[in-house]
Amino acid sequence: MSDPHQRYRKFNTKETYPNQKLDNDLCQVVKARGTMVFVRGQVGQDVDNFESIESLNAYDQADRAMQNVKQLLEEAGSELAHICRIQVYLTDPRYRDDVYQAIGKWLKGVYPVSTGLIVDGLARPEWVMEIEATAVIPD
Repeated sequence: MSDPHQRYRKFNTKETYPNQKLDNDLCQVVKARGTMVFVRGQVGQDVDNFESIESLNAYDQADRAMQNVKQLLEEAGSELAHICRIQVYLTDPRYRDDVYQAIGKWLKGVYPVSTGLIVDGLARPEWVMEIEATAVIPD
């Protein structure tokens, strides 16, 4: 059966998380039915080489994550203005202001719905935030 969706930047977790015993086939973006775009959770990591940025600052990590979201959306034929929904994960509620200021800079005038969650941790201890995005490309 052929896949009706387009999958961008496929990878296996054996390569991205070598210190863990994982073997999952994933991708960074799925474009479903040609109009819906789902962006995998992005963190303060370079999307091209999977290297975390040096800064542990929440604003810097959120800014890098949003750069990734923009880049990945564009690769799928979408853009930031198409974002309808974001989900933001924070490891500490004190990071909220910095993270949302960085996100707000990228999404000024977009008005997506947003859910923010406080979590015990993310996949790597140096990550303090993660953001997922869902976009719909207009007809």
